Amino acid sequence: MPTSSETTPLLPTQNGNGNAQSPPFSHRVIKFFKAEGEPSWLASYRYFFFDSWFNILLVFIPLSFIAERLQWDAACRFGFSFMAIMPLAALLGTATDQMSLKLGQTLAGLLNATFGNAVEIIVGVAALLQNQLRIVQTSMLGSILSNLLLVLGCSFFAGGLKYPQSDFDETAAQASSSLMTLACITLVIPAAYHTAQLHLDKNTTKLVDSMANAAVDGTDLNTTSERGLLLISRGTALLLLVVYVAYLVFQLRTHADMFTAKKRNPETGEMIVVVEEEEQHMNVPAAACALLLVTVTTSFCADYLVASIEQVADSYKISQAFIGVILLPIVANAAEHVTSVWMARKDKMALTIGICVGSSIQISTFVVPLLVIVGWITDHNLTLYFTDFETIVLFVSVLLVQFLIQDGKSNYMEGMMLMTLYLVIAISFWVS
Repeated sequence: MPTSSETTPLLPTQNGNGNAQSPPFSHRVIKFFKAEGEPSWLASYRYFFFDSWFNILLVFIPLSFIAERLQWDAACRFGFSFMAIMPLAALLGTATDQMSLKLGQTLAGLLNATFGNAVEIIVGVAALLQNQLRIVQTSMLGSILSNLLLVLGCSFFAGGLKYPQSDFDETAAQASSSLMTLACITLVIPAAYHTAQLHLDKNTTKLVDSMANAAVDGTDLNTTSERGLLLISRGTALLLLVVYVAYLVFQLRTHADMFTAKKRNPETGEMIVVVEEEEQHMNVPAAACALLLVTVTTSFCADYLVASIEQVADSYKISQAFIGVILLPIVANAAEHVTSVWMARKDKMALTIGICVGSSIQISTFVVPLLVIVGWITDHNLTLYFTDFETIVLFVSVLLVQFLIQDGKSNYMEGMMLMTLYLVIAISFWVS
């Protein structure tokens, strides 16, 4: 039996009158910063910084700051910032995942929705505030194409090399791809409106010389038509944000079982739920502080990256469209690419679909509309008008993905198809 002098620090104690009193303030502070059973701050940050060899690329962060401060050659500033953002994107994902483990399904879903594409949002806002509307649009388009074609294609191919066929729930996949199709259609409408108004406008004196110099804010239209394009874009952006919130409710609350990871039972052929407990390596406050620190650091590196793009494009004769559509998404999606392929190799194709298609949905129905609204607030006329070529590229990409996942099965040949289309698109933007 414990003596009367022994107390449990984090439980209520009794005062001299026999009434319960709260634990001392110092104990409450300790409990907040490290709940019972959670990893310590030291263990949390040891895991955060030293768990992956990929983090060795963090050395490029100070190099990026030094290059910008001393105004080194644009290629150095671009290259250092480019390499710095890759591990930062991975660390953002790590911090988000660790926080999600203790927040419950709904809050975890909202957290992943907010920070799942944090790099794209940061790069987009940095470009928007520098009035680089072309970079904003091409980087968003590139992120969608990268997830749908490159990352999903590599995952199908990697999984297909190990398993003759991988199965996933076609109902959930179809629901996600249908929403992706809706987002694609909403980008076709502004392009169609722009083309129609451009032909009808008899007073137009501006011509689009090339895709790289195409007007993306409607300034090649007359004043009335330009206002119409802005109204369509901003109205559509608000509606897409509403649809995305509804999709979160659909995915996390009303039809959560549809999006649960499943695997086909080899004996009965039925899809069964796969339950896996993920180990927690960081306590929640440590993960939150890490998330804040990495987000701020990423914002600086993204600002340096965007500021150097135009000089790099001019000096080395590289199309800005190629940089935005192909190079920038490689940075932002590096961590997702590795995770998706790794899940496919473990025959967890449902998670792979969720990562690739889910990320594309976040960008098209959340990130892009959000940037349009931010541009509206900051007086930057960002619209949902993409060039005809870009609209067609997006449409055929979504169409191919829709065809390939509708049967609920994948193999290496389907992966090759997706990667081939992505390479064809990359070549097209290189010569544009």
